[in-house]
Amino acid sequence: MNQRDSTTGVDSPYAWRRLVVALLLDPIGGVGLWSSVVILPTIQEEFGISRGGASLPYSVTLTGFAIGGIMMGRFSDRFGILVPLMLGATMLGLGYALAALSQSYWQFLAVQALLIGMFGSSATFGPLVAEVSQWFVKRRGIAVAIVVSGNYLAGTLWPPVLQYGIDTIGWRQAYLSIAVFCVVTMVPLSLLLRHRPESGPRAAAVGLKPVMRMPASRPVLQALLVIAGIGCCVAMAMPQVHMIAYCVDLGYGAAHGAQLLSIMLGLGVVSRLISGVIADRIGGVGTLIIGSALQCLALVLYLPFNGLVSLYVVSALFGMAQGGIVPSYALIVRQYFPAHEAGTQVSIVLMATVAGMALGGWMSGLIFDHSGSYQLAFMNGIAWNLLNLMIAGWLLSTRFTGRGRLRTA
Repeated sequence: MNQRDSTTGVDSPYAWRRLVVALLLDPIGGVGLWSSVVILPTIQEEFGISRGGASLPYSVTLTGFAIGGIMMGRFSDRFGILVPLMLGATMLGLGYALAALSQSYWQFLAVQALLIGMFGSSATFGPLVAEVSQWFVKRRGIAVAIVVSGNYLAGTLWPPVLQYGIDTIGWRQAYLSIAVFCVVTMVPLSLLLRHRPESGPRAAAVGLKPVMRMPASRPVLQALLVIAGIGCCVAMAMPQVHMIAYCVDLGYGAAHGAQLLSIMLGLGVVSRLISGVIADRIGGVGTLIIGSALQCLALVLYLPFNGLVSLYVVSALFGMAQGGIVPSYALIVRQYFPAHEAGTQVSIVLMATVAGMALGGWMSGLIFDHSGSYQLAFMNGIAWNLLNLMIAGWLLSTRFTGRGRLRTA
């Protein structure tokens, strides 16, 4: 039977139902990526630390997230998606409960890195993206873009909700509420993905060749994709991680910062969906170049414009620019690497983007501590963005030299 015509196969109604469940799980688990951004000014005051120190919880969370994502990707390849998802739900519940009870900065830091980042939220990003990519061929670009949008939905929904919780019941009670919410929602949703029919796409896909010839040796291509992922997301981290603190410094208040972050990431969802449609037409590399170039332009515009209205406009532009970048990597990996390695290979590259966010968040705080402003931090982001564009341009150039041409068999 043709898999595409099957009721449970590739591009089938069942595949789309799995995508819907993945899209629900991703933003719930994604709270781990954004809670430490919202709480940054509160933690700075709570523990009496510097701006760089207050940025570190975000960085260690994402570092743990990056390492954990690779492990969870391997679990997914071997045992299926249910195992990492159930582990992630349990660890998020435990992690947020223990973080709320932390009595020192270092306790809070350790919980963020290990329970929330490494063993919690990591299960709901790379492994889910790889899983969805296995169930689509014709519409893989839009399917991957939809599930990756869950990360930005988390950034759209959680900052204002968490900020409201901090303002009304305090950050500790807000964290306890998150712990309960993650467990009671993620466990039943994860169980909906437990069935893997024998005729499903993984059985059919194992052993399939990549659709494109590698433009370089395998280790070189892996390394370049990792560097590209780090570069674009060091740049991306500056507005995303520090927007709330930036608004506080400018005198606009944390509430405006949370709104700006929410708008930025909400439009990022729109951008990701549009980029998915584009990617189905021009491929992952071309979509990466478009998104990276527009993101660099938006970062440049942050330098001269810091009025409140200007920040809303530039942040909206930044959101529309950045959305298509991360999904492009998953598509590029699926073009060059075999399907049975999808969980591991997609997770490696996507976790490199997370490592870039962690590095960029910490670097921006450190630069602020030394310079007293965020101008140099924006310039640092622009430089890393240009590195990403260079690698993406090289990948595109291989299409015209024959090294990345389509296979004929």
